[in-house]
Amino acid sequence: MSPGLTAVSKLLIKNSLFKNPVGLWNILGSTNNFSTSQSKQQDQKNSDGPKGKTPEEDEGMGTTDHVIVLASTNRADILDNALMRPGRLDRHIFIDFPTLQERKEIYEQHLKILKLTHPASSYSLRLAELTPGFSGADIANICNEAALHAAREGYKSIDTFNFEYAVERVLAGSVKKSKILSKEEQRIVAFHESGHALVGWLLEHTEALMKVSIAPRTNAALGFAQILPRDQYLFSKEQLFERMCMALGGRASEAITFNKVTTGAQDDLRKVTRVAYSMVKQYGMSSSVGQMSFPETEEQGAVGRRPFSQGLQQQMDHEAKLLIARAYRQTEKLLLDNRDKLIMVRPSFHIC
Repeated sequence: MSPGLTAVSKLLIKNSLFKNPVGLWNILGSTNNFSTSQSKQQDQKNSDGPKGKTPEEDEGMGTTDHVIVLASTNRADILDNALMRPGRLDRHIFIDFPTLQERKEIYEQHLKILKLTHPASSYSLRLAELTPGFSGADIANICNEAALHAAREGYKSIDTFNFEYAVERVLAGSVKKSKILSKEEQRIVAFHESGHALVGWLLEHTEALMKVSIAPRTNAALGFAQILPRDQYLFSKEQLFERMCMALGGRASEAITFNKVTTGAQDDLRKVTRVAYSMVKQYGMSSSVGQMSFPETEEQGAVGRRPFSQGLQQQMDHEAKLLIARAYRQTEKLLLDNRDKLIMVRPSFHIC
């Protein structure tokens, strides 16, 4: 929780405003009450106010009265520096996303109030493993969606498949039954998702695949491949490269099967491009560019100058392009060598 004035407790402000409006205004808008520097204290002693009284006492706020202002924000990068300087909102507590064990405990708290088929401990660990990077609000949303799904379907209690539906709905959106694809489009989507699934299964450093669907979603996705993610904070060059290969599996599968490509790989290509530029520009994983790291975006307040030359920018563009091309060639070769498996996977999808 990084301090900011975007989410100040309404109750705290309301109570403080009724008791001492001048003092609260002084805290929010002045540095006098927050400064602890010797120079500021000396200025207060030499002020023109009554002898022996501080400006706070002149405004009706005694030195023994304490007002604590708490605030939170998820965009600390755009806060005014005047709010964050020493003596103001300078006590920062950063609350990261919960770990696996913390997610398990949060799930158990939310599951206490739900009517479950089995004890809460039977679901909490599995749900925690399915939702890395989820916040407490996301976890509460999963539990609510599972309860709503069970109620809509007429079940008397909530079971595993209700939670799996809730996770899928939050990650990929609900199934949009009104969007009907033609049989040709369904075949293309089926082979596209089969390519993702097969490449992810054959490569060593990709995550385990749980489910593949070609049902259109409300988030405009025509297909959905759900993987079993894990909490991981460090990635090697090989791991990032194979993730790029898995993302390119759909485009390569279309090209191999139909000898043409479609617009269905737009989101995959965006992810691949982002990973490639991160490897070259931020992680120092390009031998020609070297062990250098540059910010993803220009810092606020900059006058528009980049910390690298135009020549180096062209070199980084070239390296990212070569990296993506190499990943595509390896993905294409992998699918060609296992084309029989690709053809076997596709019929597992239900095409109307």
